[in-house]
Amino acid sequence: MKKYIITSYILSILLLVSCSEDFLEYEPQGVLSSDNVATAENAESLVVAAYAGIANDEMVGPLTHQWVYGSVRSDDAYKGGGGRGDVDIVDHYEQYNLTKADDGDWMTPRTWTNHYKAISRANFALSVINEIPDAEYSNKVIRQAELRFLRAHSHFMLKLLFKKVPYITEDLTQEQILETSNDLSNDELWNVIADDFLFAYNNLPQSQDQVGRADRNAAAAYLAKLRLYQAYEQNDNHQVTNINKTRLQEVINYANEVTAALEADYGNNFLDGFDNGPESIWAAQFSINDGTEVSRVSYVTGLNSPHGTGIYGCCGFHLASQNMVNAFKTDANGLPLLDTFNNSDIFNSIDSEGNAPLAAGITLDPRIDHTVGIPGRPFKYRNTVNESGDMIYKFSWARDPGVYGYFGNMKEQQAPDCACYVKEGPFVGTSKNVDFIRYADVLLFKAEAMIQLDQYGPATDLINEVRLRAAASTSLPMNAGATDIYNIGTYPTFTSKEFALKALKFERRLEFGMEGPRFFDLVRWGEAESVLNGYLAVEKTKRDFLSNAKFTAGRDEYYPIPQREIDFTAGLYVQNPGY
Repeated sequence: MKKYIITSYILSILLLVSCSEDFLEYEPQGVLSSDNVATAENAESLVVAAYAGIANDEMVGPLTHQWVYGSVRSDDAYKGGGGRGDVDIVDHYEQYNLTKADDGDWMTPRTWTNHYKAISRANFALSVINEIPDAEYSNKVIRQAELRFLRAHSHFMLKLLFKKVPYITEDLTQEQILETSNDLSNDELWNVIADDFLFAYNNLPQSQDQVGRADRNAAAAYLAKLRLYQAYEQNDNHQVTNINKTRLQEVINYANEVTAALEADYGNNFLDGFDNGPESIWAAQFSINDGTEVSRVSYVTGLNSPHGTGIYGCCGFHLASQNMVNAFKTDANGLPLLDTFNNSDIFNSIDSEGNAPLAAGITLDPRIDHTVGIPGRPFKYRNTVNESGDMIYKFSWARDPGVYGYFGNMKEQQAPDCACYVKEGPFVGTSKNVDFIRYADVLLFKAEAMIQLDQYGPATDLINEVRLRAAASTSLPMNAGATDIYNIGTYPTFTSKEFALKALKFERRLEFGMEGPRFFDLVRWGEAESVLNGYLAVEKTKRDFLSNAKFTAGRDEYYPIPQREIDFTAGLYVQNPGY
């Protein structure tokens, strides 16, 4: 049984915190109020409730895993499921068909509300803790720093999705919250989010005794991430107009402060039993069999299990694109085919036994078999029949291959006999953590900043560190008897900035394939329109459902501000362009 901060004090959480319909009206309700909970003991419970808030997501209002917003919206994956009409709001996202600003209470409106509920929990806890005398609460400053870290995290996630969001702090009254607009400039909003992370960085210990609490290490990593995004300065139409060298140097400085290590095997990051390992910098924590009635498992990817297996549930969402699969091809030196990877398809035919064979002479980055389910290859590192059933991925596991093909997702799945696994009706939940930042991120953040500062030669070693780990990640059962298909090498020292950037961007795609950052990376780089329309031009010749899809620059980089929030504030919030 995993034990950490998220599952402590659960009865206190239930007493102290509940949810209302709109974050602007939200204050935790219950038998206690802010006037009579100002004790250290009660404050500890409120902090735990704030931690719980950042992972209080669901299949139709995700906070933690970005498979909808960052993976399906990119060239990594298709929506999947039972055709385009199945959870059709995600089809709208995939088609870049978002000209209306609301779709009831599904997906982005729910995510907006869920993030602001998490922010309200942090703010309520801060308002209580601020009133406790220092002498009565030895952990006061540390807990304030944790709460400001959590608040910054939620605002950061909102900014990635919506760009223009109101920044809500604990010192605002309800009347002032109603008067707080979302009209801060792009740079101003980054800076107020950074202020909270900086407070955390300056006041948290390097590590904490309780697993799951934010620490200085996590704050440094998050500041590196934030300053990297901020460095790519955007105008009001979301176009990158400048790359700020001062911010890039901050990325390097903060990355240098992070102490961590890569997992020995890439696959460990996605397996139960390795939560909070050396590579995990900051993660949403989940648990099972933790002494509570329902445990705290994650259902955020509950729609995404292989369909029709007899051993999983439903519903076959989040399927790798052909483009994503092709990206794992390597050349004779084990390097990616940066410009030509999509000139031909692999695993694109099914033989008489229902397998997708690999053509002779093609070699692959082994991360493909940690990322994608492919007919005839082991699924989740199982290649035999066991108590879970036959775990070789099958063509029949694809729910609607005529629309979405037959490639599956691997990273977010666990084997059905895992102690972390729960099936609630047709939906699957697990207690596996969801990482927001892992050390591979930090290495590539630093490499990207160095390349942009013309330090592309030294950046080679950072990218190669990630690739060397990938090369060593072949010990788990992945290849169903094929032992000669993996070939991954390291780059010689980069001698041009252009090539170094191309290699860095491709490495991020391979390393984090189908984990969710891809779309946000493309927007940060100012490349979303060119890359995604280029992807669609080819992919729609293979998948008819994409025939009318088109990315519109200056609009589709961000989601619309939910119309109900604009209405609730009587038009105070400014809508994003194009909606």
